[in-house]
Amino acid sequence: MSQHSGSENADVEERSGPKTERGRRTLRRLLDAAGEEFGARGYHETAISHITQRAGVGLGTFYVYFKSKEEVFRALVADMGARTRHALSESVKGAANRLEAERLGIKAYLDFVRGHKALYRVVMEAQFVAPEAYRDYYRTFSAAYRQELAQAAKRGEISPGQDDEVRVWALMGASTFLGLRYGVWEDDADVVAISEAAADLMINGLAPRAKKRDASSS
Repeated sequence: MSQHSGSENADVEERSGPKTERGRRTLRRLLDAAGEEFGARGYHETAISHITQRAGVGLGTFYVYFKSKEEVFRALVADMGARTRHALSESVKGAANRLEAERLGIKAYLDFVRGHKALYRVVMEAQFVAPEAYRDYYRTFSAAYRQELAQAAKRGEISPGQDDEVRVWALMGASTFLGLRYGVWEDDADVVAISEAAADLMINGLAPRAKKRDASSS
């Protein structure tokens, strides 16, 4: 699951609109604290006071930025999506073509997940707590991803897809479960080897390949 679009770097801070650097820093602390608390406790066991204590702000400050626990949770899901897309975008900037970008993107995603393990619990829980935020998280990914693949196909870097939407969601699904297995469950596995194996499947598929002929027999 890789992104190659700089336009995806917008985050919750810009949408929520703090006008001062101090306000942006406070919002960032609240979102980071919310990520830690929701990731550790789950949505229902997390109280607003847990978030404000971790962020080091008063309860009144929380309500300057958010109306409720549900609202900060939705904002957190969007923020996590923006930060993930930004990390992937940065990781593939130097890619020579789309296939290399796919390879680099898998590794970058696994690295990102290992550093942000709360991401999975928050996003998975969102499908029950904030289903529209959950769908938007993946829809936003898929829209940018589909555009990148379409542009790569026009450049001749990849084959045209029979259905670009299906292809994008299949690739996203693969990355999602790779992240769960090797980013959260087994975070000591060799990321390079995993990303190479996954990239081989994504790039070359499952079809049999012609065996290389032994030069000595020719």
